[in-house]
Amino acid sequence: MLVLVTYDVSVMTVEGRRRLRQIAKKCLDFGMRVQNSVFECEVEPSQFVQFKNDLLEIYDPEQDSLRFYFLGKHGRQKVEHVGAKVVADPLRDALIL
Repeated sequence: MLVLVTYDVSVMTVEGRRRLRQIAKKCLDFGMRVQNSVFECEVEPSQFVQFKNDLLEIYDPEQDSLRFYFLGKHGRQKVEHVGAKVVADPLRDALIL
């Protein structure tokens, strides 16, 4: 299923900047960055449970927020992009090695 993950992390402290890096890194483990704090993640439901739990262990609920948008298994068909910074779709675009 395609899940859009967005986050807002307070970076006013060293700890906040650390959380921001950790959340971004964890999101990269499961998806692709499409904007600064936005990731498209193709995951199985069981993977999502682990992914979400990992993020919940990192973020500070008093200062940060996480949002999950569930687009389903045909979610890629519901995405339209216009403008700069087109992100390659590994399921659609062939990679040349």
